[in-house]
Amino acid sequence: MTDHILRLLARHLPGYEIRTITGLGGGSDNIAYEVNGEIVVRQRRDDDPTSRREATRREAALLAVVSELSPLPVPQPIFVEDGAGILAYAKLPGLPLNLHPVPEPVRLAAPLGAFLSRLHTAPAERMAALVPRDAYPLGDLREDAERDYRDIVPHIPVPSRRLVEDFLAHTAPQGPDTLAFCHNDLGSEHILVNVETSTVTGVIDWTDAALADPAYDLALIYRDLGPEIFDLTLTHYEGPFDVAGHERAVFYARCSLLEDIAYGLRTGARQYADAGLAHLHRTFSEASYDGQRAGRA
Repeated sequence: MTDHILRLLARHLPGYEIRTITGLGGGSDNIAYEVNGEIVVRQRRDDDPTSRREATRREAALLAVVSELSPLPVPQPIFVEDGAGILAYAKLPGLPLNLHPVPEPVRLAAPLGAFLSRLHTAPAERMAALVPRDAYPLGDLREDAERDYRDIVPHIPVPSRRLVEDFLAHTAPQGPDTLAFCHNDLGSEHILVNVETSTVTGVIDWTDAALADPAYDLALIYRDLGPEIFDLTLTHYEGPFDVAGHERAVFYARCSLLEDIAYGLRTGARQYADAGLAHLHRTFSEASYDGQRAGRA
């Protein structure tokens, strides 16, 4: 792969001096490399050439639109090799929030609220040409969460098991009436920050962007940053968000946390399991559950 990156850079950026190429790892969808600490070159893992080409073209077009919408920096392509599923963009400043907690997390709420307001109020008909619909039955999500819990229960602290089991004993909430343009994977690993100033410097990885339930974007703030930052984010959020939306956000946060723990334990990606276990009590606490009744009209 390194030789392939060298050839791509020579073709697209003639005269650019390459000093270092560092592997950044990747998730289930992509693998990424960093060049000179300045450029990120990312390749899709999809083995189907047609699917890979179409997905890469769509993401490049999406990023062009998102850069107009977003009040926060997002990746902007330098070059695209759609046949190989490769997209290169200038590295954004900052560090991933999941690995670099900030000393004043309350300062993240205002920029995240403004960011999600712009995304969720974007014209759906415009975004529909760039992203798929992602409307998953909430009852199915609850069943998935129950299966995940059965797999991981030996690792769950005994005092927290009752909280999780009480949650799973309830039926899932009703799904959303309308969908909105969402990042759809706004975990803290995709939020870049300046640790010294506790500010958001960018949002990365738009692979899963979709027309989806806006409560899901907010749910991942609840899951990763906690109920307090979630509530503060809502004070800066201008999209419609009522009691039902609040209930769905808490529901998604809890289901996705169980999924993260299960994923980390099954695959050996301990960072997901460790973070999920660390956030388990606050995400499933009775205080968090009561908070879902505090949604605003």
